[in-house]
Amino acid sequence: MRARYGVPLTLTAVGAAGLAYAAGFEVRSFRLRRVTVPVLPRGMRPLRVLQVSDIHMVSGQSKKQRWLQSLAGLRPDFVINTGDNLSDPEGVPETLDALGPLMEFPGAYVFGSNDYYGPKLRNPARYLFERVQGRHGLNGNAPVVGAVHNPWEELRDAFDAAGWVGLSNCRGRLKLEGIEIALTGLDDPHIKRDRYAEVAGGPESGADLSLAVVHAPYLRSLDAFAADGYPLILAGHTHGGQLCIPFYGALVTNCDLDPDRVKGLSTHTAAGRTSFLHVSAGCGTNRYTPVRFACPPEATLLTLTARP
Repeated sequence: MRARYGVPLTLTAVGAAGLAYAAGFEVRSFRLRRVTVPVLPRGMRPLRVLQVSDIHMVSGQSKKQRWLQSLAGLRPDFVINTGDNLSDPEGVPETLDALGPLMEFPGAYVFGSNDYYGPKLRNPARYLFERVQGRHGLNGNAPVVGAVHNPWEELRDAFDAAGWVGLSNCRGRLKLEGIEIALTGLDDPHIKRDRYAEVAGGPESGADLSLAVVHAPYLRSLDAFAADGYPLILAGHTHGGQLCIPFYGALVTNCDLDPDRVKGLSTHTAAGRTSFLHVSAGCGTNRYTPVRFACPPEATLLTLTARP
C-alpha cells in the first residue's frame, strides 16, 4: 500500500496545504512595497506617491478595508489609484469607506475592466493558454457577452467629489504647495478602451513633473508613453502573477508584458527613449479566484527623488 499510494497521498497533502496557505493566509497578508525612483528635476524636494491598485473589493472584506484605511498614516504627497477597485456590484460603499481616509489627500485615478464589468468564473489554466497563444482580454479574444455591469459611475462621482483627477483618456494636474504635477492617463487597454491619440504629445511644459498612468501595462501603451518621453509610468492589472513559483516568479501577466516585469520597478524603452515603469501587484483578487501564492497583496509607496 505504501508503494502504491504513498507518493500520490503526499502530493495531495502538499497541494492541500499550499491551497490552504494561498487562500487562508497569503491572500490577506497585506504588504507595503517601498521604492525610490530618481525622476525629479535637480533641486526639487522628494515626493511621496502612494499607489493602490486592483483592490477588487467584495462585500465583507473588513481586513482589507482596515488595511487600506491605515495607509493614510503614511501621509503621502498624493495618491494614484490604478484601477480594478471592484469585484462585486455591491462593493462600492465598502470601497469608498476603505479609501475614504486616502481621499483626503490629492489624487488621481484610472479605471480597469473590473470597475466596468463584474468578473466571470473561468478556468485559471486559460491564462496560461492565452499567454502561449498571444491572446489577452479583448485583445485577441472574443468580446464578453452577458457581462454584469458594475456601478462605476458611483465610484467616479465620489472620486471626483473628493478632488481626485480622472485620467481615463485624459490629462490633468495636481498642485502641491508650489509644485505642479502633470498627469496623462489612459482608459483600460485590456478591454480596448485606450485612446492614446486623444492624449498624445508628451509631457506638458510648465509642470515640475509629468507622469503617465494606465491600468493594464500593454506594450502598445507603454511604447507610446515611453516614446513621448514620460519619465515614469504607473500601472497595475497583473496581480504580480498572483500564483507564482517560489524562486522562479510569475508564469502569466494577463497582458503582453513579459513576466520579468510583472511587478515592481523596471524600465521600458521605445523609440530610443527609456521610462521607469512601476507595476503594482495590487491588493486583491478576482472574487472567483481568492488565492495568492508567493505574491502577497500590496500597495506601494514611491519616493520620487532628483535625477543623478
